Amino acid sequence: MLGRTAASLFWMSRYIERAENIARLAEVGYRISLTPDIGIGHREDWKSTLIAAGCYEDYLARHTEIKPEKVKHFLLFDRDNPSSVRSCLETARNNARAVRTALTREMWEALNSTYIDFASVKPADLGSGKLPEFLDWVRQRSALFRGSMLGTLLRDEGFHFSQLGAFIERADNTARILDVKYYVLLPTNETVGSDIDAFQWETILRSVSAHRSYRHVYKDRYRPWNVAEFLILRPEMPRSFCFCYGWIERSLEGLSDMIGKPMPSLLEARGILQDLKNGHMDAIFQSGLHEFLIEFLKRNNTVSAHIADDYHFLS
Repeated sequence: MLGRTAASLFWMSRYIERAENIARLAEVGYRISLTPDIGIGHREDWKSTLIAAGCYEDYLARHTEIKPEKVKHFLLFDRDNPSSVRSCLETARNNARAVRTALTREMWEALNSTYIDFASVKPADLGSGKLPEFLDWVRQRSALFRGSMLGTLLRDEGFHFSQLGAFIERADNTARILDVKYYVLLPTNETVGSDIDAFQWETILRSVSAHRSYRHVYKDRYRPWNVAEFLILRPEMPRSFCFCYGWIERSLEGLSDMIGKPMPSLLEARGILQDLKNGHMDAIFQSGLHEFLIEFLKRNNTVSAHIADDYHFLS
């Protein structure tokens, strides 16, 4: 497969996943902003969302203060923000159009119709009461595309590159969502374990569609230790680091088998997966969860760069 085709498939899936993830982050900011204003830190909700999305500096370059409506527009509709949902869907569609013959009809129609429908939405008609419903729609459309891919695409190089883009992006986003609560929104000692604290942890789990499965696994209230373990180390949780890197390893193994030798990106991914399988939350907390998350984001970016180097496309 040509490098430019591999790159388009990789980035098509990354940007579709990113559109969904920005919608999830926006939901975190929206729901946490509904909590009562008590203590220090609880009104940093939209700032923390911008930081987690990697958009904080870009936002401040265009706006003098953080206002909820401006943040929501910036994250969802602003064409000048390359990580807005609109920009992500447009970039994903452009990549898909460049490799149209490598996609199935169902994949193209799912993506193209999503882009067209999104373009028809008027931000002025999207009041705060309608925001959760709209964010749900974005997530549903991402799921439609992914279902179309899983149900119709040959398990060849194109499938592997699409999987890699999706799970590299998903791992990145889970780390960012977890960091929103645990670092930027870390509550005061007085609110740890309170109803406010529990509500915020539930919101984090809801943002990754995991609040019910968390209860099934832990059968306990929302505890920071368990939530972090669930999103980092549990291989059965579909958005955890461990789950994502299980799929990243499998896809890189598939590509390496086609080439006939293991590539550096596979060795790097295997190292991360092994560290996650051997990881323990007590060690992670002792070294600092925020520091662990930042280091993971760096290692995840390194894997992405190695994939680009190994298969000759821009990261």
